[in-house]
Amino acid sequence: MKTSNSPHGLVGEAYRPPKIGSKGAVVANHPMAAQAGMRILHQGGNAVDAAIAVAFALGPSEPQGSSIGGDGFVMVHMSANKTVEVVNGTGAAPLAATPEEYHAGIPITGVLGTSVPGIVDALLSAHSKYGTLALSKCLEPAIELCEDGVPVSEFQAHSAMQNPVLKSSPTSGPVFAPRGDWLKAGELRRNPDLARTYRAIADQGRDAFYEGDIAREIARYSEENDGLITYEDLKRHEVEWQEPVAIRYRGRTVYEAPPNSSGHVLLQELGMFEHFDPQKYGYMSSESIHLMVEAKKLAFADREAYLADPRYVDVPIEGMLDLAYLSERAQLIDVDHAAEHVAEGDPWKYMSRRPDSRKKHRKAGRLHKAGSDTTHFCVVDRWGNSVGELQSIQTAFGSCVIAGSTGILLNNRMTYWHLDPDHIDYLNPGQKVRHTMNPLMVFSAPVEQGGKLELVCGTPGADTQVQTNMQIVTGIFDYGLNVSEAIDGPRWTHVQAGMGSAYPHKDIESLQIEDRVGEDVMSGLQKLGHPIQSTGAWGGAGSEGAIQVDIKNHTFFAASDPRREGDALVW
Repeated sequence: MKTSNSPHGLVGEAYRPPKIGSKGAVVANHPMAAQAGMRILHQGGNAVDAAIAVAFALGPSEPQGSSIGGDGFVMVHMSANKTVEVVNGTGAAPLAATPEEYHAGIPITGVLGTSVPGIVDALLSAHSKYGTLALSKCLEPAIELCEDGVPVSEFQAHSAMQNPVLKSSPTSGPVFAPRGDWLKAGELRRNPDLARTYRAIADQGRDAFYEGDIAREIARYSEENDGLITYEDLKRHEVEWQEPVAIRYRGRTVYEAPPNSSGHVLLQELGMFEHFDPQKYGYMSSESIHLMVEAKKLAFADREAYLADPRYVDVPIEGMLDLAYLSERAQLIDVDHAAEHVAEGDPWKYMSRRPDSRKKHRKAGRLHKAGSDTTHFCVVDRWGNSVGELQSIQTAFGSCVIAGSTGILLNNRMTYWHLDPDHIDYLNPGQKVRHTMNPLMVFSAPVEQGGKLELVCGTPGADTQVQTNMQIVTGIFDYGLNVSEAIDGPRWTHVQAGMGSAYPHKDIESLQIEDRVGEDVMSGLQKLGHPIQSTGAWGGAGSEGAIQVDIKNHTFFAASDPRREGDALVW
């Protein structure tokens, strides 16, 4: 790649320097949400307290990507405990959500496409376990944003107008199009109903949302608008605390969220790419991009064959992350040609046990052939604790409807379910869908052995997430980029025919790439057999946010993605 002149680039391109601090860092996809987290750090809160502030502030400030009416994963590292844990905040399909109910397809808008919101339980569970400030204190910034209003950005004004249900819905219209007209850039968007909901949660905790008046109002709205969520669905929801999955990469330990997250895909990609010498091929060369894309194809083939809710499906996760298995898969990569077709491997050969006969599972050789939005943020505090979180309402603005008088914008996560009974992720009532969200952290060594945090990062972007994260991790640890260079540099995304998350699958294949890589790289990829699609200079997917830790000096380098509206703050 020809490195063009950029004002802050040292090794690669950087258009803003990384923010540098020593007492804390917050990166979020909206400046006011980042400020909410930093405010809590200044008041003596830890990373979990700040994460609560950011998570709830994103509802009023970045509604196209986040709401407490959605779901997500919270990765928590507590330095003194030498632990990394994942709080699974994904919700199940309603008990009435049978494939027959969706014989005409799963709708993008409206409450019929809504699954049980799970993120509130995850956030409050994390705060109950590790928070130090009162919940009411952590929610103060978000409540102020709801009542005082958030200035609408040009991006949000344009994005809202692409979703007419936001305006036509009797519940969401007053928030996004008061007086019957779309809010314009610079005007204030207020949500007083959401402020009241936040106050109820601050006073009563998770029971207000899952068993109290909020739950009853969500259920009432759902019933009156042909939705499937009931009070019982909300009451039976339970949060899950999970051990992360991990892999060693170039001497470091990379932690990811376990199934039903697609986090294993990133670990598989890295595990295969480790079999190649990055210095031989160079940063953002046609050869290095080719190797990463080919690893991505193989990892996605495994995901399509094996990943679903592990409570119902036996996922061979240990086999998929076995080093011998990843070596076997890496040997399938042709350094000179792009593979036209890839199949899943047989990770069961590398398992120490046989498939659980009580659960659904798939054997090798049966691969099924067949625009979303989220938000990511991360926090590191002065004590070395960190939180990385993905939360989502699925596509932009989710279902586009607010649940009655709650002020809560509901998700449309049901659109991730498959309606083909032969698919591993076939819709079953009460089951959780597989997810693309994958918070990650990189440590100098296994955390329980005293490994120190070196990087916490993530991005929205559905199936692009694990691809963008791979580029960030390899950029920093293989090629010596700082976080700004890794984020600002040219980005690629591979679209794999028949293997997208949303159903039905699209049968297209393309390698979408920002043309800042240079004509030589793009032509080199074409010669290798990749169908190239230019996204212009800055049209790449994702909105990466990252905090890199200098473990020797206990300082932080933070950066947000210029492709979106995020911000990085340090103290």
